[in-house]
Amino acid sequence: MSSRLVVAAAATGVAASLVLIQGTHATATPADHQSASANSAHGVLLPGHLVLSRTEYTASTNAITPGVTQLPAGCTTNCVAAVADGGYPEVFNNEAVDPSFGITSPILLDTITPSGHTMNTLTVPTDVNGDHLVTSFPSKSELGLNLSTAGNALTFMGYVAPVNAPDVSNSNTPGAIDPTNPVGTSDYRAVAELKPDGTMSFTETNAYSGNNGRAAILDSADNEFFMSGNAGNGGNPQPVGVIAGAGAQMATPSTLAESQQQVGAPTPAGAFNITQLGDKADKIGKDTNFRGLTIHDNVVYLTKGSGGNGVNTVYFIDTTGHACPNGVGLPVPGAALPTTPLSYNPATLQKTGLPTNMCILKGFPTTLKSTTSFPFGMWFANASTLYVADEGDGTNTYDPATNTYTYAASQTGAGLQKWVLANGSWTLAYTIQDGLDLGAPYSVAGYPTGDNAATGLPWAPATDGLRNITGEVNPDGTVTIWGITSTVSGATDEGADPNRLVRVDDTVAATTAAGDSFKTLRAAQSGEALRGIAYVPGD
Repeated sequence: MSSRLVVAAAATGVAASLVLIQGTHATATPADHQSASANSAHGVLLPGHLVLSRTEYTASTNAITPGVTQLPAGCTTNCVAAVADGGYPEVFNNEAVDPSFGITSPILLDTITPSGHTMNTLTVPTDVNGDHLVTSFPSKSELGLNLSTAGNALTFMGYVAPVNAPDVSNSNTPGAIDPTNPVGTSDYRAVAELKPDGTMSFTETNAYSGNNGRAAILDSADNEFFMSGNAGNGGNPQPVGVIAGAGAQMATPSTLAESQQQVGAPTPAGAFNITQLGDKADKIGKDTNFRGLTIHDNVVYLTKGSGGNGVNTVYFIDTTGHACPNGVGLPVPGAALPTTPLSYNPATLQKTGLPTNMCILKGFPTTLKSTTSFPFGMWFANASTLYVADEGDGTNTYDPATNTYTYAASQTGAGLQKWVLANGSWTLAYTIQDGLDLGAPYSVAGYPTGDNAATGLPWAPATDGLRNITGEVNPDGTVTIWGITSTVSGATDEGADPNRLVRVDDTVAATTAAGDSFKTLRAAQSGEALRGIAYVPGD
């Protein structure tokens, strides 16, 4: 008999302290709260403007002592000594001995014009004595931004943890402990919601234990969050709570502060298993390593573009049970969004996995463990035109003779893919790459030059593709799309590279990418990483 677990913790309705100031950022004090929160949503979610999420590295050199600090964080067995101190970017060379290594950092939200001019910046609270949220600095898949289905609230995900804490992105969640996880600490994941009245609230959850939540969307009509992410950092089989807390999740907001929330078990909204395609079952819970997330026409879409299991492609949640009898299909017209989590039997979960209610979008790749498909962000221009960001392979093969990351430069699918729906199937029309300069190293002021001694490759990063994207439909039949670049480099963790915000215009009816070229609007500084991007429609 199946058993539906209780809904994961809800969002607080208690406003967090925020500061919003022109052209810079700061952390609020309690005295700042009333005036700041009254204007934050209007100051951040400006019609006709963009919101950019980013993070800044804040740990000091002495945060870690080489040869002394034991890693992974909280380890009790198989501990290793750090090989680099806390200085940026060399600190991430600790991944050579601790594959779970990362450092938490503050979350910043910039309001910018379509041409890239920063209007103001909001810093998400980090004080552990109040409601707070942080990100993991090198975790490239985090901080996707989404507007609510009503278009008036902004959501994203992070950790309920201190700033400058190690290995949080691979920690367990307190309610889903995996004893085989080499990281011995535990931290809740949470959804942040910037509300129309300017307050910010947080939803704690036990989902994504051992890994990270990547994005969230608020369904305004049913007052539910949908989330995407990954779970697990231990052995096989994974614990029930880890399997149930992977992939597509949902949670219901509440009126409680973080310190008062009673956090329940994860509540999965959807699941996919490669056996739906006739493939042999793989590691349970790892077929749903989801990244991108969007809702279009009452359908939840997700992407998978990394990991050693499953199919890297575009998925959707089918609430009708009729869209994909063989794992591939199209959404049923008029289908409703999910309103309740999946029901499952914990006693059989490790053997059979979650019940499946997801499909691969017809026409998109179905190849198991693809080496050419790495989808990330998605944006619908209309019902039959879908733009998909492909972040690239991540291979940092480098040729010193030409000063080029040759594999990145040779990719044909990386960049911005345009897909069109015709005759009952989606087809790739073309991929926009011009202006991205794939594989070409670029310099960053204050960033190390020369080679990283730990890898023998240049520190200088190069664009490898795109991650999160957003867009606007223009009156003249064109669209403008903004994206966050992915990188390759000689850094031990390329997720910590300074990357870029880019923009491109495309004609919806076009059948080729002729004339389309990306322009860089903003380049991350040394010690900074750009993550999510959302466009707020104009009046």
